[in-house]
Amino acid sequence: MKTVADESTATHRISDVFNRQKRSAEVLRTEPFSIRKQRLKALAAWVKTNRKLIQQAIYADFRKPEVETDATEIFAVLTEIDHALAHLDRWTKPIKVDAPVTMLGTRSAIVYEPKGVCLIIAPWNYPFNLSIGPLVSALAAGNCAIIKPSELTPNTSAVVAKLCSDLFDESVVSVFEGGVEVSQQLLELPFDHIFFTGSPAIGKVVMQAAAKHLTSVTLELGGKSPVIVTPSVRMRDAARRIAVAKFINNGQTCIAPDYVLVHESVMKNFIDALREETLKRFAVDGTLAHSPFYARIVNEKHFNRVHELVQDAINKGARAEMSGPVDASTRLMHPVILTQVPEQARILEEEIFGPVLPIIPYHSSKDAIRFINKKPKPLALYIFGTDKKEQHEILINTSSGAVCINDCAIHFLHPNLPFGGVNNSGIGKSHGYYGFLAFSNEKPVLRQRSGFTSVQLFYPPYTRRAKKIMDWLIRWM
Repeated sequence: MKTVADESTATHRISDVFNRQKRSAEVLRTEPFSIRKQRLKALAAWVKTNRKLIQQAIYADFRKPEVETDATEIFAVLTEIDHALAHLDRWTKPIKVDAPVTMLGTRSAIVYEPKGVCLIIAPWNYPFNLSIGPLVSALAAGNCAIIKPSELTPNTSAVVAKLCSDLFDESVVSVFEGGVEVSQQLLELPFDHIFFTGSPAIGKVVMQAAAKHLTSVTLELGGKSPVIVTPSVRMRDAARRIAVAKFINNGQTCIAPDYVLVHESVMKNFIDALREETLKRFAVDGTLAHSPFYARIVNEKHFNRVHELVQDAINKGARAEMSGPVDASTRLMHPVILTQVPEQARILEEEIFGPVLPIIPYHSSKDAIRFINKKPKPLALYIFGTDKKEQHEILINTSSGAVCINDCAIHFLHPNLPFGGVNNSGIGKSHGYYGFLAFSNEKPVLRQRSGFTSVQLFYPPYTRRAKKIMDWLIRWM
């Protein structure tokens, strides 16, 4: 049990590291960009050298397959580093800005400066990727960073701490493990930027804490990302992509399909295809109980939460089109496909974050759009079908952080696309150039020449001549 003295020591250490990073940030902002590249190259080398260590830690937390860890955790981070190294020279170059007529005589540019000391609060569902990915952007932009990894994935959090202690002095990058109390202590400090990934509910807490210091935030949240399966769908292809996006990592993915709106004309064929593709991708000899391709729920609390969502839906009239073994001792939850789910079921209101997929029939695209727009804006929206007119109708009549047409979730891995939500599903964007921007201050720099300039036409005293010039300018505009 922690004592008051223990908590006081922890608080003092957090404050000490924060203050050291404040001083260090003043040095980092003036250092050559080549040093940023050196840090990123060292980070990539560490990840490659310690690939097995990362795989073992994530398996211990999730029983996640090695190849799945490679694809969703390690490859994603290495892609982010490689992209930053390839483009950092261009990103950091000041952008010249043309002067309008009223600013003749001036020269202007946008200069990108690091924000300073940044806090990265990472979630448990992709604990390595979502700790180190934002760190890549923070380092590329020239910042110091403190990382708070999730206490729900202690093995991976320990690897994140080892990585940072092996590569960086605490005055540049530091990791603080622990529970909610550590996050609370960190959020009391006046960081220059906070990058948080997690639920909308905790995102509000982070934003409230940031507001006390007027700290800028990037909030990568979640919500209920819908899929629309239209009559023109390529059925087998859609079922395969939806099954993988939904049930990889046992459904614990912020951009996983949360529910599927299926046109009533293809409802039965879709359910059959989805069931077949799920077993084909994740089962061995028709079962998932001992499959090496299927991850587990992160802990008992979340296992019980997801199980209760399913039971609530079934008790209220939902039908299980697919289910299977449930083992609380190993946190095994078989993929569940539900139909006939009543609107008052919790599973249609709360973010599922587990291997459960409600299927809801719709009659017209307007019905599907209306259903989506009744809910908070999602992190992603997925459309399956070949009718471009219908795609356009859905696209312009809904709002979401991103849209994928005829695929799910792969936009996260596209280094040239901004990733993030809108309103309830997030604030700000990340990845690649957009991650660099999130951790940078876009500082305008204007240089005025000496002697007469056009701006002096607006100096007092406001003579008749000045008034005539202003009248002309306004008419000309």
